[in-house]
Amino acid sequence: MSLIAVVDYGMGNLRSVDKALEHVATSGQRVCVTSDAGEIASAERVVFPGQGAARDCMRELKDRNLIEPVMQAAREKPFLGICMGLQVLMSRSEENDGVDCMDLFKGGVRYFGSELDRDNSEELLKIPHMGWNNVTQTISHPLWHGIKQGSRFYFVHSYFVDPEDEAVVAGETTYEIVFTSAIACDNVFAVQFHPEKSAADGLQLLKNFTQWDGK
Repeated sequence: MSLIAVVDYGMGNLRSVDKALEHVATSGQRVCVTSDAGEIASAERVVFPGQGAARDCMRELKDRNLIEPVMQAAREKPFLGICMGLQVLMSRSEENDGVDCMDLFKGGVRYFGSELDRDNSEELLKIPHMGWNNVTQTISHPLWHGIKQGSRFYFVHSYFVDPEDEAVVAGETTYEIVFTSAIACDNVFAVQFHPEKSAADGLQLLKNFTQWDGK
């Protein structure tokens, strides 16, 4: 039986991710929420979720000796980052006066601003960006299989990733500005939204991940 490891570093709604993955996993797959480096190393697939602040995330990963196991998984096997699990893959975040992150992808994590410009309805857009929004798929990818262009997913965030290499951008979303909401490179796919909270399309993305060989 193959293992899907959900990395537990003390942050994020891991129960909802766990339950959503269990719902879509095949009979030959087992989902395990774990902070054990050995389990992460032995897993066939790894999910890296999270929420909260980048500084706290990096501190918890360091304190639990999980930075290298997570990095190794991202180098070797199908790997799905969710929300904070996307942001800390970048080089550095503006959050908490600047936080060095995992530097898997060159680029930063930027704050939306104290308040965004008015939209066409003359209403101020709020921070955090919270609720349902459309995702434009900018590349063809196995994790987009069965998901229509422009489908809506659930977001909760005040920061967004800004990768240096535009080739890794897999999805974009507009919240006054156009920002990167998904990235993909080799065996890594990572999203700003929460697929586990995004109804049928979110479950479809997670199902695609359980069947993806990382190519």
